[in-house]
Amino acid sequence: MPMPDVQAIHTVLKTLYPDALCSLEYGGDPWRLLIAARLSAQCTDERVNIVCVPLFEKYPDAAAMAEAEISEVEEIVRPCGLFRTKAQSCVAMSKIVAEEYGGRVPETMEELLALPGVGRKIANLILGDCFGQPGIVADTHCIRICGRLGFYDESQKDPLKVERILSEIVPREEQAAWCHRMVLFGRDVCSARNPKCESCPVREWCAHGKQNPGS
Repeated sequence: MPMPDVQAIHTVLKTLYPDALCSLEYGGDPWRLLIAARLSAQCTDERVNIVCVPLFEKYPDAAAMAEAEISEVEEIVRPCGLFRTKAQSCVAMSKIVAEEYGGRVPETMEELLALPGVGRKIANLILGDCFGQPGIVADTHCIRICGRLGFYDESQKDPLKVERILSEIVPREEQAAWCHRMVLFGRDVCSARNPKCESCPVREWCAHGKQNPGS
C-alpha cells in the first residue's frame, strides 16, 4: 500500500487547527511542562491542568519541588492517578534539574531521557514545544490515527516505529504542530471507538476509510 500524502493531510489539519498548541497549560516554562507531561500519563490533560494550579502555587519551580515532601506532592497529584509513582518521579527529576542544571531543563534527548519518569514521548514534547527542535510525540492519538491513515501497520501500535516513520516524512519544522493536531483531530473526529469516517476531512487519503466505505 502506498504511503498516504502527508502534505495533503497536514494542509487539511492546519486549516482545521491553525493554532495547534499543547493542551497542557505550562505558561512557557519547560519545567512546568515536564511536570505536567509526567502527570498526564493515563490521565486527561484537562484534569492535569486543574491539578497543576495548586501544585505550581506550592512548588513554583524545580528548586521548590526538589525540597518537597513526597507525601505532600502525592496528596496534590492524587486525582491524576498513579499518584505515588508520579510524585516520586516529579520530585526526583526536579532535584536533578535544580542541582545539576541550575534549574533549567536540559535541551537534549539524552539528558531528558536520563530524568526519572521521562520517556521519548515526554522528551520529544519538551524538545519541540520548548526548544523548537524536531520531535514526534507518539502518544495514543498519534499512534492510532497514523495507523488508520496507513503510515504503518495499524495492528502494531509501536510508538518508536511511529516516531521513526513520521520523523522521516513530516517536515522537521512541522513535527511539533503535527502531533498537537493529531491530538485535536483524535478527540474531534478520529476517536478510538467511534471514528467519524463519514464526515472525515482526510478520508480520501486514509487507508482505514478506504477499506470501510460504508462507515
